[in-house]
Amino acid sequence: MRKPSIANAALLGLSVALFASEASAHATFANGEVKAESYVSAVLQVPHGCDGKATTEVQVTLPEGFIAAKPQPKPGWDLELTKGKYQKSYDNHGKPMTEGLVQVRWKNGNLPDDYYDTFVIYGKVAGVAPGSSLPFKVVQLCGSEGKVAWDEIAPAGTDPHSLKNPAPVLKIGSGDEAGHSHGEHDHAAMMGEGAAPAPAEAAQAQTGALSLSNGYVKAMLPGQPVGGGYVVIANSGKQDDRLVSLSSPAAARVEMHEMAIENNVMKMREVKDGFVIPAGGKLEMKPGGYHLMFQQVKEPFKAGGKVPVQLTFEKAGTVSMELPVTPAGK
Repeated sequence: MRKPSIANAALLGLSVALFASEASAHATFANGEVKAESYVSAVLQVPHGCDGKATTEVQVTLPEGFIAAKPQPKPGWDLELTKGKYQKSYDNHGKPMTEGLVQVRWKNGNLPDDYYDTFVIYGKVAGVAPGSSLPFKVVQLCGSEGKVAWDEIAPAGTDPHSLKNPAPVLKIGSGDEAGHSHGEHDHAAMMGEGAAPAPAEAAQAQTGALSLSNGYVKAMLPGQPVGGGYVVIANSGKQDDRLVSLSSPAAARVEMHEMAIENNVMKMREVKDGFVIPAGGKLEMKPGGYHLMFQQVKEPFKAGGKVPVQLTFEKAGTVSMELPVTPAGK
């Protein structure tokens, strides 16, 4: 039998390695082991598209035992959230929690097959035994035709790597060797769960017929690239006005967003035509509704600091404010 040359053997080895790399390029979590009964940022890694097509949607079904979830918005992607009942009641800061987020969908984005990206969901691991795993079913959509499902759950005692399309898992550790937790943060604040009123030192301002009050931003959680801000705008004039643009030296851009429930699905989206402040009425920005979204923040917002922002209105002109930073969940 003719033996392969050294060069051919090297090429063969390279081909096998590349094939193995492609075969193992599953959607996975970047996390190491995480602690039971702790808050974690579950960092989902999406390494490729669908047979060369760009990923346009990422769907994540949250498992029982991952509660009070809060997804990280991504610039250029719409965010759709579905709530539902948990199978049992969980303790969350001394209060029973029986329902919450059960699915997250990042939609209408564009992640080319040649690139890699991460999708982050912050939540609490609750009622899950140390030494076990939490599987998250994930689906990638690539336009109207391409689809990759990472939804196979390995039976007990089976290696997930033996599956063709294994669901990404969080491994639950039991001691200090497990990953860092953030147990004191209430990370459901942006969705309005347990959100507190604006702080006493909240910013105020006046421009034309508009009075701005209760202005503040939330401290940012570890790894969070965007910040949320809130303000109440009252209009004492006889004509409607409109908030048309925002800017801040603390961020590359500031957008107007809203969260609303449509057909039992909570959606967050940018309001590109601005917020209307009705004559004789007011616009209230608060967690779970209208809010400001600071994109590509230069330095994470820290409790006790202040974030400058300029608001420009159609009729009342431009006004500057310094929004105090409140602790996350406070």
